[in-house]
Amino acid sequence: MAGTRSGARQKAADEALIRTLYEQHGGALLAYAVRLTGDRAAAEDVVQETLIRAWRNPEVLTNNLGSVRGWLLTVERNLITDRFRARAARPAEVAEVSEATATVPVAHDHADTVVETLVMTQALDQLSPEHRAVLRSIYFQRLSVAEAAEQLGVPAGTVKSRAHYALRALKQSYTSRAGTLKEATV
Repeated sequence: MAGTRSGARQKAADEALIRTLYEQHGGALLAYAVRLTGDRAAAEDVVQETLIRAWRNPEVLTNNLGSVRGWLLTVERNLITDRFRARAARPAEVAEVSEATATVPVAHDHADTVVETLVMTQALDQLSPEHRAVLRSIYFQRLSVAEAAEQLGVPAGTVKSRAHYALRALKQSYTSRAGTLKEATV
């Protein structure tokens, strides 16, 4: 009987861990995965696999040796890289190459986009929880001001005000971080 209760408690703790990880980092993980894959369905699969890896390695999340989001983004990037490599190792499903597609230039390197995403993620982390919640509601969940106000339990004017100040702080933080990053790479 005690083992059953202990197992149930562990299961509840595991579910709470994954739920918390998703609430805190799910939006950033999904945005990053969509940016790298270009496919929302594939990105959702990668986010799910990333959270499964976190669930299997809870000690990494609680060892205080680094950023949890950084670890999650690294795991996610590695999963996406593995998917691309696996696809590249298989023969092409359609071997036809026309003259038009043979001369198409290679897409630009996505490294700058990855860096910008990480800088933006760090800038978002600097916002207050209230400001982050408003931005998440309006921009990630695509809620209207009225819907966001209802969801957050605050007046619509407060949502507008928080969005204004959050975007202003985000711009300042992003600009200073991006400038620092560019100086470091020169």
